Amino acid sequence: MNRQAQAAVLFLTGGAILHAALTDLYLRYVKAGLQPLLVAAGIVLIATAAATVWYERQAARTSAGSGPQATSTGSGHQAARTSAGSGHQAAVTSAGSGPETERHHGAAADVDTATDTAVAADTDTDTGAGTAAEALPRTDVPAQVQAQAQVGTPADPHDHAHPHPHAHAHREPRISWLLVLPLLALILVAPPALGSYSAMRTGTALQKQPWGFADLPAGDTVRLNLVDYAGRAVYDHGRSLDHRHIKIAGLLALDRDGTPYLVRMALSCCAADAQPVKIGLTGRIPPVLRPDSWLGVTGTYTAKQTKDPVNDGIIPFLDVTEVKPVKAPRDPYDESWNG
Repeated sequence: MNRQAQAAVLFLTGGAILHAALTDLYLRYVKAGLQPLLVAAGIVLIATAAATVWYERQAARTSAGSGPQATSTGSGHQAARTSAGSGHQAAVTSAGSGPETERHHGAAADVDTATDTAVAADTDTDTGAGTAAEALPRTDVPAQVQAQAQVGTPADPHDHAHPHPHAHAHREPRISWLLVLPLLALILVAPPALGSYSAMRTGTALQKQPWGFADLPAGDTVRLNLVDYAGRAVYDHGRSLDHRHIKIAGLLALDRDGTPYLVRMALSCCAADAQPVKIGLTGRIPPVLRPDSWLGVTGTYTAKQTKDPVNDGIIPFLDVTEVKPVKAPRDPYDESWNG
């Protein structure tokens, strides 16, 4: 994955976050108060992608501008090496006419001289330094150098500065492209909010409110959210609910025995920490119930309670008198349970 691909992934991620934050989609994953942070995060990712593309183009232009100069320098080095190699060959030929012992002596001298000539040619290519006299054999080479020449001489250190033209760069692992899969899932198939499956496999999260319960408005019928009813039924023992008709909306869930529950997922920060608050339904229950459907329920308080099999939390009940389907709310989570 090169820089261009990384910039594309950043841009798409930022765009997906902005799309979710500017619509109601983000409410499936985080609480409403985090919308400004999501907008800022999306803008930062898009700006980072744009900056990455801009810097890559600037680097490409700079590299293209310095290309001819680098080629000229490389040609000068190559010419100097060719000249040094020709001088070395001539010296070897000249030395070959002498006695056998002098040929060994000349070979060592030639190797040393060719190395010196190549170094001088690389260093002084701009000034044309190096003469034919420097390529001639020397007669004062020590015996130790002759022995080194017979064994072999070290490679030209300048060769390491010029990589082989057929050498190839290492490719990044293809597994890095797996980072695109969550992005595609978010763009193409947006995961829904948590539903009955998660609710029935997590214990009820009903908590006692330390500040007590406010007085309910006057009237025979009162509308409450599910968390408020559950708290009053358990911790206030239904004192404020007696002789009242209660209207509650929630998500329908069924346990393994088919007992219906009305559920709201309580949210602290994001969907990862969501926990359910449940109330059981008794009374006039429709014969056919579809899990994950939203219902508006009207009923009266009952002292009936049960324990959640997951965590032994208390689940209150509502004696139902009327049930009707309702539209899912804009925010599927309840943020009031923890104050």
